Amino acid sequence: MFNIAGKAYAMNVITPVRPRLAWVNKLIFWFALKFPSTLKGLITLSLIHYARWVIIGRDQFPHLSSDQPREKLRYSYMLFFSNFNGSWDQYVDSFTFSIPSGLDMFWKWNIRYSKSVALTPFHRYIQYNQIETQHYYNAYPLAASNDVKSAKTVKDALIAFDEKADKGSDEEFQKRYHTLLRGLQHDLGDMYPTPIVSMAAYQVDRRSHHLHPQSQGISDGGQE
Repeated sequence: MFNIAGKAYAMNVITPVRPRLAWVNKLIFWFALKFPSTLKGLITLSLIHYARWVIIGRDQFPHLSSDQPREKLRYSYMLFFSNFNGSWDQYVDSFTFSIPSGLDMFWKWNIRYSKSVALTPFHRYIQYNQIETQHYYNAYPLAASNDVKSAKTVKDALIAFDEKADKGSDEEFQKRYHTLLRGLQHDLGDMYPTPIVSMAAYQVDRRSHHLHPQSQGISDGGQE
C-alpha cells in the first residue's frame, strides 16, 4: 500500500515556487526556527513523528552522470515531507485547524496555492502535488508517535530506578518499585495493528497462518 508502513503514513509534497521568491520562503523558515512559538499548534500535535520543509533551487537537483540530460527548470521547488499517524484527511485537517496562518505563510509564494481555508481547495492542492511513497521503511511499524514517547519515558524511569536498586532495605525497594509502576501506568500499553496498517504486515500474518493452520489468523473483513 503506497505511503503507509504500519501505523505511520509518509507524505511527500513538492510544490513550485518562482525562483525570485524562493528566498522569501527561506527567510520564513529561518524565522520559524528562531521563534518556534509560531509553530506551537503544530508542535503540540501528538500524531506527528516528523515534519520538514526544504527549498530546492531549480539548479540544485542532482546531476548524477554526464549522460544524464541537464534539466532546464522554470521554477524552484518547496519539498514538504512528514511522517504521522492516522489518515490523510485527519493529518491535513489537523494542520489546517492548528496553524492555518502558518500554512499560508509557508506556502503563500508557491504557484497556485489556494490557502488552507476552505478545506476542499487546500485538499485538492496537496493531493495534486503529493508524490506517492512507494518504498517506506518503518523500524517500529506498530508504534504510534505516542508509543515512541512512552517508550522513552519508561526507559528513562527504569534507568533512574536501576541506579538506586541496590540501596536500602527490601521493603524500601518494593516501595520504590510500586511507585515506579504507578507512575508508568499510562506508558505501559500494548501495541496493536490499527485499520491503517501496511499490507506487508497483513501478508506476514497471512503467511504465518498458512504455515501454522492450528493458530488463529487475522481477518481484514473482506473476501479473497
